[in-house]
Amino acid sequence: MSPPYICVLSFSYRSSGHCKRDLCIRHRFFNSGITDVPRRGRTRPRGLRRRGERWHHVAVTHARQHTIQVVAHRGASEDVPEHTLAAYVKAIEDGADALECDVRLTADGHLVCVHDRRVNRTSNGRGAVSALELADLAALDFGSWRDRGDSTEAPDWSDPEYTSVLTLERLLELVADAGRRVELAIETKHPTRWAGQVEERLVRLLRRFNLADPPTPGESAVRIMSFSPRSLIRVAAAVPTVPTVYLAQFVAPRVREGRLPARARIAGPSIRIIRNHPGYVERLHEAGLQVHVWTVDAPEDVELCVRLGVDAIITNRPGQVLSQLGRAPR
Repeated sequence: MSPPYICVLSFSYRSSGHCKRDLCIRHRFFNSGITDVPRRGRTRPRGLRRRGERWHHVAVTHARQHTIQVVAHRGASEDVPEHTLAAYVKAIEDGADALECDVRLTADGHLVCVHDRRVNRTSNGRGAVSALELADLAALDFGSWRDRGDSTEAPDWSDPEYTSVLTLERLLELVADAGRRVELAIETKHPTRWAGQVEERLVRLLRRFNLADPPTPGESAVRIMSFSPRSLIRVAAAVPTVPTVYLAQFVAPRVREGRLPARARIAGPSIRIIRNHPGYVERLHEAGLQVHVWTVDAPEDVELCVRLGVDAIITNRPGQVLSQLGRAPR
């Protein structure tokens, strides 16, 4: 007979280790390791407080049972300028499970990690990324726009490599040399003048780093994210076992019921959606989808995500979130 399991999402008791499906994504059963599990008459475990009382310690306990992936949004971008090598080095040192980056295509065909269409906000230069060549971008400083403050743990910024424009190729090299498994969530930015060339160059790089053909999506060390269904369709056609994430800032009616476009298997809702529609997470899980939420920085938002059982938290402050979840840097 299977050992007793507790559903940490609905707090219901079941005597077997599986649900109606072979792989139960909604209920997320974990071996309780105890024998006096709560019976059906008790719907709230002893550690859970009533409404209005604090439940932070409960959230941390559940996070340990269901390990939530902590993803560094543009690196450790609260402490270090976003999308710089320094930001990603710090994120790895802080223990982030995965790194998130935005990619754009330069005029001469290189994928670089830049969020905005133009470089004005994050560098000492001006102009659209798509109109500049890599050499033009390499001459810019992508670090001095941010006050360094007291970032004593950050890498030595006197080396221009840490604050120069970061290519996706260089970021892939950093991940490969990390000494542990670090996943990568790559967001394609659209619309762009280069259209499908972005995905074409991206897939080419993934093949170079042997990341394009994982046996199953669950074993992939990389995933592709976008607000553009067309971009995800291109990626899925070229590398079908690389997971795709459909990002959403607002929830359309059909998406609200747990249906995603473009064959995406992971939902990427904003934290605003989760605050306003907390039941959305359960509907997505019922549909067999993972939920990766962005951008989660406030401690109360982290607690909400833990309570709802999301699969990944995308944050500007990975070190602090890991600490809140009771996980020490690896």
